[in-house]
Amino acid sequence: MSIRTPLTPEGFDKTVLEKLIHTKHPDVEIDSITVVDAALSSEGEERVSTAGRIAFDVVYANGGGANLPGRVMVKVARPEFVEIPLYENEVNIYTRLGDEIAMTMPRCFGGYRDHESLTFGLVLEDLRAAQVKFENVLSGLSAQDTAALLEQLAVLHVPYWNSPRFNNELRWVQPHTSGPIHDLFSLDKGGVHFLIEHEIATHQFKRELVESTGQSSRSLAEQVARVQAHQATLPCTLLHGDAHVGNTYKTSGGERGYLDFQLSARGFCMHDVSYTIVTSLSVQDRRQHERDLINGYREKLIGLGVHAPPSLDALFEEHRRTMAWNLYIGWLTSPTENYGWEITVGNLIRLATAYRDLDSAKAIAGLPEQ
Repeated sequence: MSIRTPLTPEGFDKTVLEKLIHTKHPDVEIDSITVVDAALSSEGEERVSTAGRIAFDVVYANGGGANLPGRVMVKVARPEFVEIPLYENEVNIYTRLGDEIAMTMPRCFGGYRDHESLTFGLVLEDLRAAQVKFENVLSGLSAQDTAALLEQLAVLHVPYWNSPRFNNELRWVQPHTSGPIHDLFSLDKGGVHFLIEHEIATHQFKRELVESTGQSSRSLAEQVARVQAHQATLPCTLLHGDAHVGNTYKTSGGERGYLDFQLSARGFCMHDVSYTIVTSLSVQDRRQHERDLINGYREKLIGLGVHAPPSLDALFEEHRRTMAWNLYIGWLTSPTENYGWEITVGNLIRLATAYRDLDSAKAIAGLPEQ
């Protein structure tokens, strides 16, 4: 099977959408589709980065879409990013694991990555139709709100905690230490490091925030590699992978959820937990509540069935170390036009401050050299 997914609304017809949905619902037929809206670039659009999105109203034939929504959101490739491995990773997460993941996340109705055309299509529920609130660094989340997000991370992490499935049917879930996504972000193999160096060279606020930590883009990249090699020796689980507050939402019923699984990976839990804590809380609130929040997450792990998780002290030590990735990959990579000035600067201030507050450089210094 091959599905060449168009990059723009003009290329879509009901047949393309039907083929994508058939990957999960082979008996569904579509009468017609209508484009609602589309966001296909980053500039001026705060919720688009590496993928575009097109929303459709769908009329199903013969009542065959009884379990499918009348409006769907299709994620599609952007021409400048067609070869990046993030697309296939997200399609795999949603289509191969989405039905068994219990955390609050968008429902998936089909998806396919076409290697010949380097396109992909991922059919998701349009969360806007459900009146969800998309969060970001300006949302003013409380410690209680953040605790609710960490509960969702525990729900994701526990079923895969040290799972033997990673040696068998889940071998495709990439670790942080090897594979195409690792190579994309690595110092010597991928292009992300050059993007970060460009961002630092051309944006004074990024340059001075990095200088305020006593680091450089290269030293941060080296720290990331050391931390990931170390944390690969710890209990691993399925990670969201990019769990900053901008990838979260609140439902009309008050539940917290996560979206955007392009960086999902096999790794250590604090990769997710720390990123959520630091980006969702103000500097003052993070300083006051981070240890209690980590302890609450640990208690949730125990309550959901993880026997003898790492101690609170051990988790907090890894919390300190994760700041290198959070700062280096998390937001130094993002051009200001992707999310706007306030959101970009707000995230970077929180991350750089946490790196300094937690003396992350010292916590990482004791780890073995690569």
